[in-house]
Amino acid sequence: MNLRQNTVAKSKSSLRDGEGRLAFFAISPFYFLYLVFGIFPILYTSYMAFFAWDPLGEKVFIGLANFTNLLQDEVLWKALRNTLSIWVLGTVPQLALALYLATILNRNRLRFSNFWRAAILIPNVTSVLAIAVIFSSLYGRDFGLINYVLNIFGVDKINWMEGTLTSHIEISSMIIWRWSGYNALIYLAAMQSIPKELYESASLDGASGWQQFIYVTLPGIRNVMIFTITMSTIGGLQTFNEPYILGGVTGGNDKQFYTLAMFLYEEAFRKFQFGYGAAIGIFIFFCVIIFALINAAITSKVVKD
Repeated sequence: MNLRQNTVAKSKSSLRDGEGRLAFFAISPFYFLYLVFGIFPILYTSYMAFFAWDPLGEKVFIGLANFTNLLQDEVLWKALRNTLSIWVLGTVPQLALALYLATILNRNRLRFSNFWRAAILIPNVTSVLAIAVIFSSLYGRDFGLINYVLNIFGVDKINWMEGTLTSHIEISSMIIWRWSGYNALIYLAAMQSIPKELYESASLDGASGWQQFIYVTLPGIRNVMIFTITMSTIGGLQTFNEPYILGGVTGGNDKQFYTLAMFLYEEAFRKFQFGYGAAIGIFIFFCVIIFALINAAITSKVVKD
């Protein structure tokens, strides 16, 4: 009897080991691709940052000189200020709007709910170039709709891309338009995973709709909010497409909308200073980590309280 039990136990153990190896081989392509296209570029970029690396010339080891020169570069700090400004103007309204849209789409009595849920994703799947053309027309100095409306209230025509704040507003509005629907669907999925019993109990206790939102909905989607804020932080600190398409790679006459990603692009791929560009990439990497951790800590505390 014991021999039979031992044989059965060994068979089950062998079966589990075989399933474990099969599962490992099934997911191994992901780890291989992540190693090749994720980990290796980071390590190689870190290596490049210690060299004066000209792809058409020599590669000379200079230690921390790239980082020292970078921290003394005024263009870096101007690009950082512009990036943070665009990030704040684009991320905060975007996530607030996404949360509001998700709340509306989560209503049980909403008619044509499936249509609205699909339509809200259209800006995200539309070509960035097409969106840029539309926003350039909207914010046009002479014939733009925005200036036309402002002129009705007595505001003079604004050349939006010529000013620092105005250019940031135009770029941020484009970012809000593109990503609000995408984040709204993420919030909606999280809201629908909250048990209905919690809302019923809160309603029986006399909680209003706003109180249910504060004390039931927000705590229920806290982890998803941390995720969207973290991803928005990563995307915001890497902003490139919108300012590049709207105003060009130079970032304006006074670099008024020049971002960190544009700074990296110019140094690495226009001036061919790969080592200096790699140092900028490492700087952006640490900025992303720092701001993501700060956002996660603040969001976790605020929602929890």
